[in-house]
Amino acid sequence: MFNSEAYISETINSIINQTYPNWELLLIDDCSTDNTFIIVQKLISKHPNIKLIKNSTNLGAAITRNKGIEAAKGAYIAFLDGDDVWKPKKLETQLAFMNSNDCDVCFSSYDLMNEDGTFLNTQVQALKTLPYKKLLKSNYVGNLTGIYNVEVLGKILSPNLQKRQDWLLWLAVIKKSGKPALGMEESLAYYRVRKDSMSSNKINLLKHNYWVYKKGLGFSTIKSLYFMLIFLFEHFFIKSRQTVVINTI
Repeated sequence: MFNSEAYISETINSIINQTYPNWELLLIDDCSTDNTFIIVQKLISKHPNIKLIKNSTNLGAAITRNKGIEAAKGAYIAFLDGDDVWKPKKLETQLAFMNSNDCDVCFSSYDLMNEDGTFLNTQVQALKTLPYKKLLKSNYVGNLTGIYNVEVLGKILSPNLQKRQDWLLWLAVIKKSGKPALGMEESLAYYRVRKDSMSSNKINLLKHNYWVYKKGLGFSTIKSLYFMLIFLFEHFFIKSRQTVVINTI
């Protein structure tokens, strides 16, 4: 969480209201300067399976997320940023799918909403299978839907990169698994599209993606530029087809 006062109550309640009861929620506040921390303290007083950790300084998404991973006690780890929302059956549906399909890594489709919480009738559809080589071309895992099996893979931490560290984490998870991640067609979450999001700035998106290859994966400059060309084609001509308009009556 970082300065999430406008959304954090809805986010936390989407976890409290899960139909799957056996969850542990680790809230890590990255030194918010608004009322996020105060709001959270009031919300969690009645829920012993919610734990709150507050950074003394702003450490960024990677280190903050890793604090949660390191403190987690569950057999599975899932992620949710402080402005996104899970649908009520998210955990129940996904864990049943993982158990029945001998799946180490799972993600799902998700719907888009705007900053006011208005649904945009737009869905990002998950691929049915996602091998490492496909994920290397572009990030197909919506971080708010991803789950990995800690008992099988162990705890896998996020590399300390300023942006796109979630992409690197899922690359490491799938590589460790040795099997493709499995995607669920059903939409299990809502992603909040923010005006200041990185995806809205294409130049910044490309810059941070280059550092995924160069710094995150340790590729040479030439190899990084080569994969950037692959990314451009994959992102704008192939991945874009995964986002569809949902017509409702």
